[in-house]
Amino acid sequence: MTAHFFLDETKQRGCSLAVVSLAPTAVRPARAALRNLVLPGQRRLHMKSERDSRRRLIVSAMVELEVQAVVVDAGRRYGTDLERRDRCLRAVVAHAKNNEATTLVIESDETLIHHDRQLLYAETRAQGYERLRYEHRRPFEELLLALPDAVAWCWAKGGESRRRVESVVSDVIEV
Repeated sequence: MTAHFFLDETKQRGCSLAVVSLAPTAVRPARAALRNLVLPGQRRLHMKSERDSRRRLIVSAMVELEVQAVVVDAGRRYGTDLERRDRCLRAVVAHAKNNEATTLVIESDETLIHHDRQLLYAETRAQGYERLRYEHRRPFEELLLALPDAVAWCWAKGGESRRRVESVVSDVIEV
């Protein structure tokens, strides 16, 4: 199965990455569904900025889209945030290879783009999976980044929020 992966990070309780997988044929309909949720004046959907009722609406839409997500969790293990992120990204490449993903879209953090690119370049070659194309995009440029944002936010929040996304989270990979 080929897939497109969309990735966002949360640093609550250490470092976790949420990776949402969509089949290539599901990308366009998913974008349209999310576009319908963007309110006038909004550039993007962002769980941190939404009211609770909107958060529930976004998660319900995600569940309806039948996306699959994986949470890669480094917790507070390792010495620095950067090392935690590196461990998570290495696991994402392995997961991408196992699922024959062709595209990885990462929410852009300008301070990490160069570092991420170096790590992903080296890791895709080390794992023998050079067909993975990766890019950093800002959330208003790629609306589908709202999906891993929602998973990451709900997962880190815990409780009822986590229960709402458990049906789309197929695995938690601890690194």
